[in-house]
Amino acid sequence: MERYVAYMRVSTERQGRSGLGLAAQRKLIAEFVEGHGELCGEFIEIKSGRKNDRQVLWEAIKEAQRVKAKLVIARLDRFSRSVSFIAQVMDKGIALTVAEMPTATDFQLHIFAALAQEERRLISVRTKAALQEAKRQGKALGVNGKVLAERRQNEAQEFAGPIWERYLRGWQGLSYSEIARRLNAEGVPTRAGGKWYPQTVRNYCSDHALA
Repeated sequence: MERYVAYMRVSTERQGRSGLGLAAQRKLIAEFVEGHGELCGEFIEIKSGRKNDRQVLWEAIKEAQRVKAKLVIARLDRFSRSVSFIAQVMDKGIALTVAEMPTATDFQLHIFAALAQEERRLISVRTKAALQEAKRQGKALGVNGKVLAERRQNEAQEFAGPIWERYLRGWQGLSYSEIARRLNAEGVPTRAGGKWYPQTVRNYCSDHALA
């Protein structure tokens, strides 16, 4: 029976805490290992795919060597986005298995990695060219974001105005905690439909210049 040590990678701490991305990787690996052998260890690293200083990866590799197991990853892009880095690892004699394509040879993995790296380069080139052309034509970049921000600000003002006129104006001098308590007692929801808190009241009074 073949032995495997799993290595999974997420790019941010937030993804690590939420499990975003990890669940899919773990599922792919588990489904593969179930029909091919046993899992002897699991290593999770929080690191951008562009960075090659992978302490946890090398710990996973050492553990795989120690227990005479293969290193298994869910997808090639979870391992690295660099062809040279993948080659560096393979040159050390590491037996690498990709759960998504378990029959791929080392040569094929090099080809797939090279194709993916070239596609990312071309996307970057096309994106930069498009931005430069838009700038040359005098188009304002980021206009949609500004319009959306202005619309949200207007909506917030439209909501806050009546709240101020009906409730807050007559409660001037009260603490934020007392105002929040009274709004909740009146059954008045926040713009998001939730409860009022002292900080919520403070935000409405300061952000919308109602105080």
